[in-house]
Amino acid sequence: MEAAMERQFDSAGELMKKFIDTVLGLYRHIGEEDVLRQADGETLQRLLSRGIPREGRPVDEVYREMLSDVYTKNALVQHPRCFACIPSPVSLFSWMGDVMTNAFDPHAGCRMNASAAGCVEEALVRWMCGLAGYPDGCGGLFVSGGSMANLTALTAARDAKLSDAEWASAVAYVSDQTHSSIAKGLHIIGFRADQVRKVPSDAAFRMDAGALRAAIAEDSAAGKKPFAVIATAGTTNTGSIDPLPEIAAICRAYGLWMHVDGAFGASVLLSKRYRHLLSGIELSDSLSWDAHKWLMQTYGCSVVLLRDQAHLLRSFAVHPEYLKDADAFNQSPDFWDLGPELTRPARSLKLWLTLQVIGSEGMGRAIEHGYAMADFAAQLVRQQPDWEIVSPAQQGIVCFRFAPAGVPAHRLDRINQEIAHEITQSGYAQVLTTELRGRKVLRLCTLNPETTQEDIRATVARLVKSRAAAKGRGAEEAHAKKKVS
Repeated sequence: MEAAMERQFDSAGELMKKFIDTVLGLYRHIGEEDVLRQADGETLQRLLSRGIPREGRPVDEVYREMLSDVYTKNALVQHPRCFACIPSPVSLFSWMGDVMTNAFDPHAGCRMNASAAGCVEEALVRWMCGLAGYPDGCGGLFVSGGSMANLTALTAARDAKLSDAEWASAVAYVSDQTHSSIAKGLHIIGFRADQVRKVPSDAAFRMDAGALRAAIAEDSAAGKKPFAVIATAGTTNTGSIDPLPEIAAICRAYGLWMHVDGAFGASVLLSKRYRHLLSGIELSDSLSWDAHKWLMQTYGCSVVLLRDQAHLLRSFAVHPEYLKDADAFNQSPDFWDLGPELTRPARSLKLWLTLQVIGSEGMGRAIEHGYAMADFAAQLVRQQPDWEIVSPAQQGIVCFRFAPAGVPAHRLDRINQEIAHEITQSGYAQVLTTELRGRKVLRLCTLNPETTQEDIRATVARLVKSRAAAKGRGAEEAHAKKKVS
């Protein structure tokens, strides 16, 4: 090794040790940090103009720049008052597993290259299939996220239920609350937008089973080919769980594939107290499940599970000449035969490490804490005049809004957006809006096990204070318009 490169190598080692202490300090005191830290215009311009140098720069200089200008300029989704999105809690043990996995960088496409990592992934897939209630012959693999898990499952559904000649007349069914990744996945695997039938949801934002049955019957009578229903276990907007037993019965009656998008809600299977809410999931043909949502993993840790693993082999297995040695290494299908990736990282190891430290019951208690915090937030909101609960607390999500009588709907939408913007820009907490039945609402996602009642109480208090100011501005605007008229 050249002397200059050897010095860079030594400096990198020291900086990495220092970085670990820096991150541990952040985790210990994260509640004291601003939730949202954005890069200013000067920083962004500096990054854009940096370019790639012809000769390398000193590693300590690059390290300081990356730490100050990139890694610390973002929303801290692991912050206990980051209520803006579902993948919020991150375990220190997951990060530990991430560091170790990246350091050794195992190739997890086949067991010949990573026998122990493959064993761990297979064990986790088997365990998660067991939680879902799948029978012998089930299987799956870890993928990058819910979008890829849904895409993988839908590809298997297409190939299992349709001949090539039937593609053009095929129909898949979703609800008006189904995640956008489903429509995207169906588009990628060859279906037009008009082949995705949107079924209305009921008052609780769950797929209307009666409307689903009617839509399937109508399309069948019209000569179309219904082939799949996508149910949701924990919608992004409200945490609602579709009526899984009823949907399963309809799918079996018509011979349709039932896929469950359980990206965050499937984790409820670890809760002794709430797992009954997912009754019927064991009847599905496939399930997507993101560990980087409610199982506290860093990004890129999701799993797709199938009742019958053979469907994945039918859709994805190829055996080119350069993989023959790997084929001969073991009797089980390799993971590159079960999904679209050939080269793939060992995504399961950090989840395995986390579960070994926390345990399944510990993880279940963390999930139940999310329920409790959402319930507590709903209680506080109900005590406030001029506020309404739009969707009750469920699966760690509650939706509500400031809605005093006599204020036009468009103005209420703007006020609630202003409230979300104000608290987010303050840095104290991050709260964003979503839209339900055409109304802008505030949404709290309380999945982080480190979130306390005081965090919830103080956040609601700030929202209430903000709405008082917003209400005053609204009154001034109304008075001004009246005066002009």
